[in-house]
Amino acid sequence: MEGDSVTLHTNLTEIHEDDEIVWTFGAENSTIAQINRTAGIFNTSDVLDGRFRDRLKLDNQTGSLTITNTTTEHAGLYKLQIRGAILSSQTSNVSVYAPLPVPVISRNSSQCSSSSSSSSSYCSLVCSVVNVGHVTLSWYKGNSLLSSISVSDLSISLSLPLEVEYQDKNSYSCVLNNPISNQTTHLDISKLCHTCSGTAALIRASIASIL
Repeated sequence: MEGDSVTLHTNLTEIHEDDEIVWTFGAENSTIAQINRTAGIFNTSDVLDGRFRDRLKLDNQTGSLTITNTTTEHAGLYKLQIRGAILSSQTSNVSVYAPLPVPVISRNSSQCSSSSSSSSSYCSLVCSVVNVGHVTLSWYKGNSLLSSISVSDLSISLSLPLEVEYQDKNSYSCVLNNPISNQTTHLDISKLCHTCSGTAALIRASIASIL
């Protein structure tokens, strides 16, 4: 989650005198931390866009690297190289998730439509979220999944439609989730949906009050 700290471990209990520890980030393999006791090197360094400024902490004993106050910009591939008597390397793929917004349920249309097999009116709804990434948006009827849509991009808007009878007494909810958290909005049909006759009566009352 954004704001948390992430520690990348070397799995060493201590660094030998002739070991060199190098941490790199991204496809460009930009060096962000290095330890070389023989050369007297113990430092962290930022990348060109400054995303690691004042966020890197290097463990002097084990060479483990901690990234503090993370944002989604710190997600990506981190590589460790240990050069010494034995050469070794490892990679870590870090994911950072932004806090999830609360889904918004709204009326998709101001008009009522009728089912071809029934005279009952149906209410067209849509559940929406904006500026999200790596999430799934879903409609549930009780605990049963009705529909869902997933996205792996960043900063995108999602919407998912649902059609229910205006007199439906079932429980519906819209859920936005990622691998570590979720946000749920429960549908209040009585507030968002109404009958066509109810709509007509409301319009007549509004006209009468104007006249």
